[in-house]
Parts: sequence; structure tokens; C-alpha cells
Amino acid sequence: MESKELSYKLIKVLNKWDPFKVGEGQFDPEIADILQAVHDYDEPAKIARRIQSVFEFSFEQLLPYEQCLKIANTLVSIKNEDACSL
Repeated sequence: MESKELSYKLIKVLNKWDPFKVGEGQFDPEIADILQAVHDYDEPAKIARRIQSVFEFSFEQLLPYEQCLKIANTLVSIKNEDACSL
């Protein structure tokens, strides 16, 4: 089970990322879906595909895979750091 602290770290990173420049706190449903993907998968590629899917559904625009993979790598890195500190 992931910690609240980990979730807060991931949310902070995602809010700063804000790929559609909608403003912090304006895409909470998408962040919730992305957090679930980070919890479910350890592979950045799978998380990146999920990120693409989430944003395509909400904004009807496909984010470049490379952009999604970059943030997915960051999220997995944070998740792994948290797991190592337990």
C-alpha cells in the first residue's frame, strides 16, 4: 500500500508538470488515474501509455509518448525512492 507521503510527492510533481497548462488542481481526476497506474505498474512504459490514455480521454488530445515516458520515469523514480526508505 502506498503511503500518503508518496502520493503527495507524486501529486506535487504532476501538478507542476501540467501538460495542458490548465493550472494546479485543475486536473485532479486525471491525477487520480495516474496515481493508480503508478501503484499498479512498475514499468514506466506502461505508466506512460496510461498517462496518454487518461489525457486523451479528458482533453481529446494525444500527448507525445516521449513526454509521457519522461514523467512516468520521474514518477517511478519517486516511487522507488519511497520503497527504499521503508
